[in-house]
Amino acid sequence: MAEKVLMPQLGESVTEGTISKWFVNVGDTVNKYEPLCEVNTDKVNAEIPATVAGTVTEIIVAEGETVKVGTLICYITPAEQKKTEDVTTRKETEPNASESVSDRQPDRSAKKRYSPAVFKLAQEHDLELSQLTGTGAGGRITRKDVLTFIKQGGTTNQAESVPLAEVAPSSQQSAAGKSPQPTDFEAEDREIPVSGIRRTIANRMTQSKQEVPHAWMMIEADVTNLVAFRNQVKDKFRSEEGLNLTFFPFFVKAIVEALKEFPMMNSVWADDKIIVKKAVHMSIAVATDEALHVPVIRDADQKSIFGIAKSIDALVQKARAGKLTLADTAGGTFTCNNTGSFGSILSGPIINQPQAAILSIETIVKRPVVINNMIAIRDMVNLCLSLDHRVLDGLVCGNFMQSVKRKLESYGPDTNIY
Repeated sequence: MAEKVLMPQLGESVTEGTISKWFVNVGDTVNKYEPLCEVNTDKVNAEIPATVAGTVTEIIVAEGETVKVGTLICYITPAEQKKTEDVTTRKETEPNASESVSDRQPDRSAKKRYSPAVFKLAQEHDLELSQLTGTGAGGRITRKDVLTFIKQGGTTNQAESVPLAEVAPSSQQSAAGKSPQPTDFEAEDREIPVSGIRRTIANRMTQSKQEVPHAWMMIEADVTNLVAFRNQVKDKFRSEEGLNLTFFPFFVKAIVEALKEFPMMNSVWADDKIIVKKAVHMSIAVATDEALHVPVIRDADQKSIFGIAKSIDALVQKARAGKLTLADTAGGTFTCNNTGSFGSILSGPIINQPQAAILSIETIVKRPVVINNMIAIRDMVNLCLSLDHRVLDGLVCGNFMQSVKRKLESYGPDTNIY
């Protein structure tokens, strides 16, 4: 009996994954634990290994398709079973001349097993999938096949005789709320299929905005002394440690210390209860050309500014190289986003469920401020907090933000980065 390979759960809150690349084809022989495919989730890219040694007999989920955890993605016939089947096949006689052609046709039922993503897309556009020709393994219809069919105006060789009403929404349907089919593309337009990790990010962000009652808060902090201190020590730090000392580790350190003061901020929503996490595992947003990743600085409350800087550098390098593992992204309790790195001065970040809050650090700018009834030019930064109002209220969040502000403004020549 063929071994089923299922989509694994690649994280405690991960519910689906996208096959970004198959390393094998139908008929390939694989060893146990040999990588079969690469899967993208909103948290990590991971290779799925073979559960047994044998031959890949059927690929169920095509590249680019997103499926739920536990979904069958392929079959592997174990090596010993494959040998037995081969011997049996050789002993069988050739089909006689009276055998009908239809009796010798291979089973095409695989084509009729559509993935949830394909079925949903077809429903959205009122398409009859039986009219499409699949290009996936075993003739399966993929999302790309459906999108190509739509882009061509709903016509293929197999569908030429299909009435237009069967493949295009009626005017009544459009009036009822369905958007008209976007078939008019300009020559200069470029279509980018939403798949892989971008699809997962889209689903997760939409879910967060729909399920979580977001509230927002912003304060500004005077980091003039921090700027002066960092500029004073950054060259020496680089020569001794081999790292660039950015402002980010100082902000993370201040946030971590404030989380210890206000542990409710370091909690997660769990439907019928709120779980206050003892350990502080700081999630940080890392952007690459392909996607946004959120690796985790584990036990950030036990690290110095130097230790946090090392952890940030290591995670950023792994994210950019596409080498983040599940361990690198699991278990975050609070998220910090360095939006100031590209000049942002105000943002409303989306909460990273099931965490209760996310804080964005904006860019440091020189602004005139009033000090002792006199105007002075100071280095100021905005701190923007998004909170889950099911878990947190304004009082605890306000006190938390004031604590972060005080800690940032206390940095100076006496700050110990080790």
